[in-house]
Amino acid sequence: MNSEEILRRVATPLGTPAYAPAVARFTDREYLNVVYRTDPEALRAVVPEPLEFDEPLVRFEIMNMGEVTSFGPYVEAGQAIPVRFGEERGEYLHAMYLNNFPATVAGREASAYPKVMGEPALKVENSALVGTLNHGSERVATATMGYKWFPMDLAAAEAEITVPTFVLKLVPGYDHRPRIAELVRTRITDITVKQAFTGPARLQLFEHALAPLADLPVREVVSASHIITDLTLSGVEPVHDYLAERKQS
Repeated sequence: MNSEEILRRVATPLGTPAYAPAVARFTDREYLNVVYRTDPEALRAVVPEPLEFDEPLVRFEIMNMGEVTSFGPYVEAGQAIPVRFGEERGEYLHAMYLNNFPATVAGREASAYPKVMGEPALKVENSALVGTLNHGSERVATATMGYKWFPMDLAAAEAEITVPTFVLKLVPGYDHRPRIAELVRTRITDITVKQAFTGPARLQLFEHALAPLADLPVREVVSASHIITDLTLSGVEPVHDYLAERKQS
């Protein structure tokens, strides 16, 4: 295999790459979102500069991927923090947990999403929408919401999940120091919101050393939404280079 052939590949192993060279289209992507207030000191410890936040809010999300090109169905959970990048408002993706290995690897390598393996689930039980996240056999998060209590404006639902998203892209070199250290930005633009609802919600986070969601503790539930969409994720673009900043200082 010559150099040109190698450079046409997207991932290893070369014979059976960890993920396909395809743009993922999500059909019937179902969100359970619970926005909650947390401790400002806890947020300051995890939000990377130059991002800033105005209110100590976190959005806990569980996403049931009904059908995804090249990946198939899977479930994902995580925490997103409302932030500002200069005058632009968006969210910083703090942590994501998936039960699909190719989607986990593709999200980290081809983009910059902070994805690791976990056991999230989303289902309806006795008129409640129930989202859970386990690390192995241990429960680390439980979110509940009244199932389809009140219709939500579809435009408001779209605005909620299409804000700019900021993520850290960290790639280590062979000396274990960062070879790439960038803040990157993406945004969902190709989207159709099919259904959207709101209702009463609760969220519990449980302590775990390797899934430390509870480091951003729940102080007050602010809002909740249940949204079903079709969408395609956009690519990422660097907006801040930490290594270049270090060289200039």
